[in-house]
Amino acid sequence: MNSSLELPSELTKGLLIDGKWRQASGGVFDVVSPHSQEVLHRVGKCTADDALQAVASSKAAFKAWSETPVIERAKILRRINTLFVENGEEMAQLVSAEIGKPIMDAREEILEYAAPSWGKAAEEALRHRGTTFPSTQEQTNNKRLMQFFRPLGVVAAITPYNFPVDISSIALAHCIAAGNTVVWKPSEYAAGACALAADLFKRAGLPDGVINVVQGYGDAGAALVSSPDVKGIFFTGSTPTGRRIAQEAALKPQLLELGGDGPFIILPDADIDAAVEGAINGCFYYSGQVCTSAERLLVHAEIYDEFVEKFIARAKRLKIGNPAEEDTDMGPLCNVVTRNRCVEHVEDAVAKGAQIIQIGPNEGLYFPATILTEVTTEMRIVQEETFGPVAPIVKVASIDEAITIANSTDLGLIASLWTKDLATAFRVSEALPHGTVNVNETSNYWDQLAPFGGTGNSGVGRELSKWFMDTFTESRLLMIDLGDGKRPEGRARAEGGW
Repeated sequence: MNSSLELPSELTKGLLIDGKWRQASGGVFDVVSPHSQEVLHRVGKCTADDALQAVASSKAAFKAWSETPVIERAKILRRINTLFVENGEEMAQLVSAEIGKPIMDAREEILEYAAPSWGKAAEEALRHRGTTFPSTQEQTNNKRLMQFFRPLGVVAAITPYNFPVDISSIALAHCIAAGNTVVWKPSEYAAGACALAADLFKRAGLPDGVINVVQGYGDAGAALVSSPDVKGIFFTGSTPTGRRIAQEAALKPQLLELGGDGPFIILPDADIDAAVEGAINGCFYYSGQVCTSAERLLVHAEIYDEFVEKFIARAKRLKIGNPAEEDTDMGPLCNVVTRNRCVEHVEDAVAKGAQIIQIGPNEGLYFPATILTEVTTEMRIVQEETFGPVAPIVKVASIDEAITIANSTDLGLIASLWTKDLATAFRVSEALPHGTVNVNETSNYWDQLAPFGGTGNSGVGRELSKWFMDTFTESRLLMIDLGDGKRPEGRARAEGGW
């Protein structure tokens, strides 16, 4: 094992409660390199009972933390930001080794997304304001109505493998900025990188119990969801799991970011070269293992041949291999489940008439960059999320056909549209039900201060910035009658409305 990837034994215990790492009670699990298949570390596996102990700790810490002055919370969050930057290279190396993300992309995750989340959450806490309302129910000026926000209590954060430190940082930072405490169940595939991140919290001065960590599998996460002491749920992952969480945690505030269908529409007036670059990023960034990936390239017949030719030529320039090398564009898939789904979708498409071009190794957890042409809507790869490095290209005869195909699934996270015409951009964007439509930009583009989330089976709620704060706080209205003015005599007179 590379010595720079070795974790201190404390960080492999698996259970962080009250600021101390404890040995989880469910044995251990292996974190395996997708590239080399070597065991990187063995980490303690938490049971449901471990998870409930963590909930109890966070519940006990809630009162003091929620009463901590907001400026003091902000100071701690800013120190976490600084520590993330100082330890960013070590975290990036672990992310790259554990999930196969190319090192340059892993650094981007830590330094451009994860670390700043803590600073941004600090600023959001300082600016998360209520408002006042005029008194409109009675013909009097005695009433004062004020809205303010209070934290929920304990929030469970269950986070995915593809952005293991970034997505978790967004959730953790905004939840605690609002005054909540959190039990974090990271992805088992990136347990080392997440443990290293969690170990920075105490160094930054975060009080014990404000963030507790349970490493392990789905049973630990399920225990968090079902606990009556958990008052809110953050989850990023698959739609089936999200649906189970929504049913189990009914009536609790939830933010669920689930699957995507990624329609990538290219119209005749598009800048073809720019669209090719956008599609390369959309299809092959982190081997397609992104919820915002371009899952279906819907290319107008007038420019189909030109686009396909240029897209294939550009894809052949990708460097696919060891994610630790700084010039690698695409590494392996993270796990066998993802690889098997890619194989099944591609085999189904080829069996139904698709033509295939593959670039790169096809062994172990490596799956080649795959381009499919002659794709039809009957193929599973058009109907389901693949979550892998596959570019299915569908020829469409009109804008209406592109919209119909784009809207043919029950997912609606991000769509990408390529056109130079402003009216077309508005008309098509308005016809798509997706939470975000990127015009002349890859589907794998998002802004950390804008609302992010999907429609339909792509999720519930919006994350990032104030939208995260709104989800994990409760709005309270305070109404005061000052009692020093003239009051209406008897009951207010009904006038049939305003």
